[in-house]
Amino acid sequence: MGTVRRTVTLTGAVLSLGLALVACSSNSGTTTTPSASASGSGSVAPTTAEVPQINAADFTADFALMKQLTGLASQGKGMVGVLLPDTTTSTRYVQYDAPYLKKAFEAAGLSSDMFKIDNANGSASTMQTQAEADINAGASVLLVDPLDPGSGAAIEAKAEAAGIKVIDYDRLVKGGPADRYYVSFDNVQVGTLIGQGEVACLAAWKVATPHILIMDGDPTDNNATLFAQGYNAVLDPLFKSGPAVKVGEPAGTWTPSVAATTFEQQFTAHPDINAVVTPNDDNANAVISVLQKNNIQPKTFPTTGQDASLPGLQNILKGYQCGTVYKPIYLEAQAAAALALYLRAGQTPPTTLVNSTTADSVIGKDIQSVYTTPIWVTSENMAATVVKDGAVTVADLCAGTVADACTAAGIK
Repeated sequence: MGTVRRTVTLTGAVLSLGLALVACSSNSGTTTTPSASASGSGSVAPTTAEVPQINAADFTADFALMKQLTGLASQGKGMVGVLLPDTTTSTRYVQYDAPYLKKAFEAAGLSSDMFKIDNANGSASTMQTQAEADINAGASVLLVDPLDPGSGAAIEAKAEAAGIKVIDYDRLVKGGPADRYYVSFDNVQVGTLIGQGEVACLAAWKVATPHILIMDGDPTDNNATLFAQGYNAVLDPLFKSGPAVKVGEPAGTWTPSVAATTFEQQFTAHPDINAVVTPNDDNANAVISVLQKNNIQPKTFPTTGQDASLPGLQNILKGYQCGTVYKPIYLEAQAAAALALYLRAGQTPPTTLVNSTTADSVIGKDIQSVYTTPIWVTSENMAATVVKDGAVTVADLCAGTVADACTAAGIK
């Protein structure tokens, strides 16, 4: 893919469906250096002010690093516009992204009139209208999480023509401007964690002869392609050597109702299916609803997920989902807000923040990127990750029939 990324290596006896996961983290200090660069629409860069050299690995749940950017925020001009895609394919955009982005901008000292966060509610034309409103309102930076690459590229082309700096947020906008930036998690690593989680769960739940259905995300979403690259790299050796059987890989989707119908059709046609790779929690929940309708018992039929949503976490505790990829969105939101502040102030972001590149195959260019690190969450580490971070409250997570499972997982 031409993407610089950390590599997650399978070790141990893969053919026996075992694996070991090693979590790594890094941390480095923050310094300041003078800068005299200037760029961007409506932004004026000082020639003597110091520019903070922040590190993408240093963002924390308390948003403390954003407070070091108040000086940078005061240097910039123009509004930062944020365009989020929908409220249905994943609960994250309303539950996490919008409030975390707001918190990040405010922690850096931006007032409410200096940034604007919109959700297109699944409509490309609505996002186009929102983008035009931001451009007309004097935005100097635009964060775009597109519904599809074509409409996203059109928005970014219009923004760049108006002198506005562009950041792809979470999804790469294939065909966008060559000088844009991209902020996301390492999405091949996300897929690798999903594949490894499936392998570990097959062993833990004692699925002796796995017959696995691969269910992908929407093929128009570049992230879905990267996720699939990650989990297929883990699972293909099992299919080739024989310990597991690949039943099929139907057309992908991010619409849960479509995922449910697809799985039900596949399960009817192939009743030997006893495991599914599902690329996010909402699709997993759709599959699980079909399993429950067919009286499939807990901890017998592995599914996977992503986003650490409340339903996904509860499905893990109830034994219907092996795990979920937790992408601490407060890290991604802070990285995007910080990058926007540099561009808004006409400053070149430091290489400690812009820590990678991502290939855009449409324009044949590598896009400067900021990657943050995903985490595989199971019932064993749920308390130490999503609960500790406050991504979900214990009251919500442990409500009703999940209470006993929470206690067993040490969640109090």
